Amino acid sequence: MKKVIFLVVLMTGISVSLIAQTVLGTKVGNKAPELVGKSVDGETIKLSDTKGQLVLLDFWASWCGPCRRENPVVVQAYKKYKDKEFANGKGFTVFSVSLDRTEGAWKKGITDDKLGWPYHISDLKGWYSKHAAVYGVRGIPANFLIDGDGIIVASQLRGPALEETLKKLAK
Repeated sequence: MKKVIFLVVLMTGISVSLIAQTVLGTKVGNKAPELVGKSVDGETIKLSDTKGQLVLLDFWASWCGPCRRENPVVVQAYKKYKDKEFANGKGFTVFSVSLDRTEGAWKKGITDDKLGWPYHISDLKGWYSKHAAVYGVRGIPANFLIDGDGIIVASQLRGPALEETLKKLAK
């Protein structure tokens, strides 16, 4: 009888630990894959540099009309929530990944749209971007909201959906 109880407890523990493991991926509930790239200053930055914050991973390009129309929404959210406390994150930031092909257009888009956060990367390969490939991005704008532990909590938040989600997550 003791062996049966032990096996049941052991099996339950194994199944709980398997369920509790976080899967690396791009769906809500997954651990967000790492991105490493060159900033506008040529320095290497990583998505994990934002650990502990709520982060909007935002894929865009200066040549993308819908992206440029969405940028003021993202800028407004950044300004409003950058210093807020969240259930699982201190502060809000944006990690922008550009699908531009020229450095000049990329930098001009950042300046013109007043994208004031410090995290901008691009490999300047357009649709052949290794960063977009990691996240399966086939259309832009595209985004993923990542909590302080690196877990994707929402995606494709455009227009008022971004503000509504940030408001719900704020303490």
